[in-house]
Amino acid sequence: MRYDSLEHFQKWAPSTLAQGPVALLFAEDDVELDSTLRHHLRLGFKSVIVFLPDQFALEAELEAKIHRITLNCAPRDVVFDTVNRVIKAAPGVWFYYGYNAEYLFYPFCETRSVEELLAFHSEERRDSMMAHVVDLYADDLDVFPNGVAPNHAMLDSTGYYAHARHDSEGRPLERQLDMSGGLRWRFEDQIPYERRRIDRVALFRARKGLLLQPDHTFNEPEYNTYSCPWHHNLSAAVCSFRAAKALKSNSGSTFDIPSFRWCKSVPFEWKSEQLMDLGLMEPGQWF
Repeated sequence: MRYDSLEHFQKWAPSTLAQGPVALLFAEDDVELDSTLRHHLRLGFKSVIVFLPDQFALEAELEAKIHRITLNCAPRDVVFDTVNRVIKAAPGVWFYYGYNAEYLFYPFCETRSVEELLAFHSEERRDSMMAHVVDLYADDLDVFPNGVAPNHAMLDSTGYYAHARHDSEGRPLERQLDMSGGLRWRFEDQIPYERRRIDRVALFRARKGLLLQPDHTFNEPEYNTYSCPWHHNLSAAVCSFRAAKALKSNSGSTFDIPSFRWCKSVPFEWKSEQLMDLGLMEPGQWF
């Protein structure tokens, strides 16, 4: 179904936001849009909602399975404002949010649905799940000049770092970390400081007063924690071509980057086991 705006969607499809989990996908361009939608449909979301301009085309068979809302996703604050409007409209519902050419992975996602994942996570009294944004990139920029190649994707096998997060008075925040690594770390001179972090609370349960902030954190401190106080919890990964796209589409950086590959690059296997083996997500107590 197509909707002219979020207000139109809420008027004609109110039941869509009544039960989760719901995926909110934002199309900044049309790169790998179809593959992004198919991936999240396979994970078992109750509804997949995509926000994109009218001129972006989708296959008819795919469009019949999703809710399409007209939206220009630039400037970037539009995404945060839209997520917050959805939060306000659907308290108690689990959401995922991400962009085109990004793919959510979680432990054992090949055999377990996202609904099973969040049911277990809820039983552990958690209302959010931390994710690491794992940069993917094409193995050959001569063949794939925009840096995007799902069938020839690579990722960094090492070079990920955790830094203590501090409050405004310089005190460490409990169970909160700023994560860095991937292309944002290796090409940090090309990326603004405030956009180098790779931690994102990608899965969360909406509640009254909750707000997503422009740095991908929430106004509720517990939502920004990577685990509860008593043991490790599940975490996820968002495997993303977004940084590669940005670095190769920006005239200030594209000519300085002949290749994204380095000695620690490995082929991406599109399997959750690889991400767990690399320590990029945590199975917690879920076996």
